[in-house]
Amino acid sequence: MEFVDYLKSPERFKMLGAKIPKGVLLLGPPGCGKTMLAKAVATEASVPFLAINGSEFIEMIGGLGAARVRDLFTEARKRSPCIVYIDEIDAIGRKRSGERIAGGGSSGEEEQTLNQLLVEMDGMSQRDEIIMLASTNRADILDRALLRPGRFDRHILIDYPTLEERKEIFISHFKSIKSEKEPKFYATRMAQLTPGFSGADIANVCNEAALHAARVDKKLVQSDDLEIAIERVVGGPEKRTDVMGPQEKRIIAFHECGHALVGWLLPNTDALLKISIVPRTTNALGFSRYLPSDRKLYTQQELYERMCMALGGRVAEALTFNHVSSGAQDDLNKVTKLAYTKIQVYGMDPLVGNVSFDYEENKFGRKPFSRKLARLIDERARLLVAQAYKDTEKLVQDNRDKLKLMAEELLKREVLNYTDIERLIGEPPYGKKNLVEQLDLNSLIDTTSGGGGGDDDGTSATNQNDEKSENQMPPSSSSPSSSSSSESDPTSSSSNST
Repeated sequence: MEFVDYLKSPERFKMLGAKIPKGVLLLGPPGCGKTMLAKAVATEASVPFLAINGSEFIEMIGGLGAARVRDLFTEARKRSPCIVYIDEIDAIGRKRSGERIAGGGSSGEEEQTLNQLLVEMDGMSQRDEIIMLASTNRADILDRALLRPGRFDRHILIDYPTLEERKEIFISHFKSIKSEKEPKFYATRMAQLTPGFSGADIANVCNEAALHAARVDKKLVQSDDLEIAIERVVGGPEKRTDVMGPQEKRIIAFHECGHALVGWLLPNTDALLKISIVPRTTNALGFSRYLPSDRKLYTQQELYERMCMALGGRVAEALTFNHVSSGAQDDLNKVTKLAYTKIQVYGMDPLVGNVSFDYEENKFGRKPFSRKLARLIDERARLLVAQAYKDTEKLVQDNRDKLKLMAEELLKREVLNYTDIERLIGEPPYGKKNLVEQLDLNSLIDTTSGGGGGDDDGTSATNQNDEKSENQMPPSSSSPSSSSSSESDPTSSSSNST
């Protein structure tokens, strides 16, 4: 709105001697609306809008990219005031070879194109009333000269939508769909069930709901279609033809009920919505779904209880069958990452102290600490995991009757939701958790369809292969843009298993 205001009435700014920022860079994960926001600016400003993709500058012919940059700005000067928008600017704005970057630097042609862009944005020639817009989801690889004041002055983070924003996005996408009730009727409920979803994910859920309703010959989209759509987006479609042996199915049932029981009995875990052992086309043999919150900060005890919850499936198998299966591979991977993250990143270990290092090794393959400290971190991580397993084992042992009751019922029905579990083993000892405290839980769950929902951060699945789900690490309070989609979530209450 700041840029639109300047283009509509620049005299208010000029009379005070103010200079409008020359460029704005839209940052954020894919699917959150960076390109759509640029289109909205073009419509609101009522000025010429020159849009081009970063990859269009790149050619094998030497010097052609730089020539296209010159042509673009020549056209922009003729049409000023105007907006120039470069989508996916990381295609031409990568760090040059003089700067260290994983995988080497850019090629000579890319460097020449970038240098020409830098000159055009803030060189000897004047370019008044030409505003630059650019978007990327890989800000970490952009050249520093491109980001300095005088070029892209403003960096705007377009992050994953909040609860209220998800509600408004859902209403917007659902307007074009013929539904049984008004979009507002479903909006609050669906916003609660989709934390961590981007705008593109929400649009996909709406479309999947309409497709499902059409497949079953419905005239209108209903609540159960939306909940089934969330399940399809998160876990994939059901695969009823995947025949499992009775013993394998029993192991999966006890494994999933182990996760659910531990989460049900601990005070700081996410609210359980649904357990299912229906196979999915994504090789998931079963999953548990929770209602995670949009929280950014986690205490030491909360992280520890998430470790216990992830170990619940392995513990339930060991206590019930006196042996363990390969189904806990992804659970153990998450627990290991969380243990090292607590000690190495969050500084939550008294012996290691208040130090913080990246969980992954740096780009040159060396750890940023000594071998002695690395050995101490390894020992403390193993001790932490062992203690979590011991506490989880005691909790499950004291409630084996509840575990068996849940597992036997799950084997019969294949799907259990919150109401079914509450009827079987009673209410959670610490009351309704997270966002469930503010809602009537029966309004969130369609008991006839076993509905419920969540996202990748609140879903646990039993996989047949060794693929690991990629979730988000909760960003630290010091860097709001640190929630990179390439990092795995150590706080995830999911329990994917191979």
